[in-house]
Amino acid sequence: MTRVWKWNRPVTVREVLEDLQQERSIAYTTVMTVLDNLHQKGWVRREAEGRAYRYEAVSTRAAYAAALMNDAWSQSDNPAAALVAFFGMMSDEQRQDLRDAVRIVQGPETTDTPTDTGDENPGSAQDGGGR
Repeated sequence: MTRVWKWNRPVTVREVLEDLQQERSIAYTTVMTVLDNLHQKGWVRREAEGRAYRYEAVSTRAAYAAALMNDAWSQSDNPAAALVAFFGMMSDEQRQDLRDAVRIVQGPETTDTPTDTGDENPGSAQDGGGR
């Protein structure tokens, strides 16, 4: 998928092969099999061009990563524990990115509300008031 996204246009097996061969030795049939598997899984679409196919990504790299994370999380027997473990592996920068993403998903109408500050009941048991 990385190579398909890199080209950002429909690519042939030969183009991906030549690109990969700059880094390592790899067989044409290996690249063809991987692209065919990606097509069967719905990650790329293909169009016939003569005797070959041109492959194009169906979704963005970000959507692909999100789907992988969702798939892994949904297969957990304890999704909450899996999230806690995942968040524990994150760097401070990644946790800030997560906070930013949550704000984006929640939208502007949920920012700076009493529920965000945790101060919904000013007369709480913490200060002895209200009860």
